[in-house]
Amino acid sequence: MQKKNTVIHYGLLILGSIIAAFALEKILVPSQIMDGGMVGISMIISTLTKLPLGILTICLNLPLVWIGGRKLEKSFFTRTITAMAVFSVALEAFGTEFFHEIVITEDKLLATVFGGLLLGFGVGLVLVNGGCLDGTEAVAILISKKFHLSVGQIILIFNIIIYLTAGFIFELDRALYSMLTYVIVSKIEDFVNTGMQEGKAVMIITNNGKAIAEDIYRTLGRTVTLIEGSGLISGEKIVLYCVITRIELSTMRKIIEKDDYSAFMTVSDVSEIVGKHIKSRPAMQNPPELPEKSEN
Repeated sequence: MQKKNTVIHYGLLILGSIIAAFALEKILVPSQIMDGGMVGISMIISTLTKLPLGILTICLNLPLVWIGGRKLEKSFFTRTITAMAVFSVALEAFGTEFFHEIVITEDKLLATVFGGLLLGFGVGLVLVNGGCLDGTEAVAILISKKFHLSVGQIILIFNIIIYLTAGFIFELDRALYSMLTYVIVSKIEDFVNTGMQEGKAVMIITNNGKAIAEDIYRTLGRTVTLIEGSGLISGEKIVLYCVITRIELSTMRKIIEKDDYSAFMTVSDVSEIVGKHIKSRPAMQNPPELPEKSEN
């Protein structure tokens, strides 16, 4: 099973690399819209010198991956090297005469939007399967440990410098389009990484806590945390806390409406989940007995 999962992860990682290369070479590069990181620097150098983008990308990224990868997991290093190799080969392949007739769009705004969507999807596939296409991220992780800056902030600063350089060398509108592409790529990356499994924290304040908790377990297969609470006016209440996924939210609403229409429910985003709480168990007809409320 583990070997099968590894093959699947590498397959998706390779697919993501090819999709990202296609988005760059056939949509963004023809409109001179830059990506961020070392890929963006490679695009600038390639435009000025006519050197192959694929070769520049892997040559500039390898030193950064070597520096950052030694401090990170071995699997991350090997998957990143694999992704970058496929990405570089695909860039060269899409730049050949065989694909010369493929023209997606000459409109810069369409290239920005759809190129960003496709690039973000490809990069997201690579990230979610344990690799990356840009050595800047690996180095940013190391820098963030020494300075009071997050990885995202370091990459953002680095990319702003790249876009300003692109605006100075080419035209200002190219830099603006590139920044818009960066925003789109970042959002799509996040969506692919979290997808429909994005965590939602649900807090329910009710008088009928036991019945709702059992119904949640029976319907969704998820356990809840019960907390005793007291309202200023309404008196004693039961507070239920549960982490679910986005697609389970509508089912949760139906459970609350069915079991206690007067219940008060809040929903908030969960930026990170440590552990396996988000993994649901198969729904059960007979949930375990919940502890009775203490009489203290």
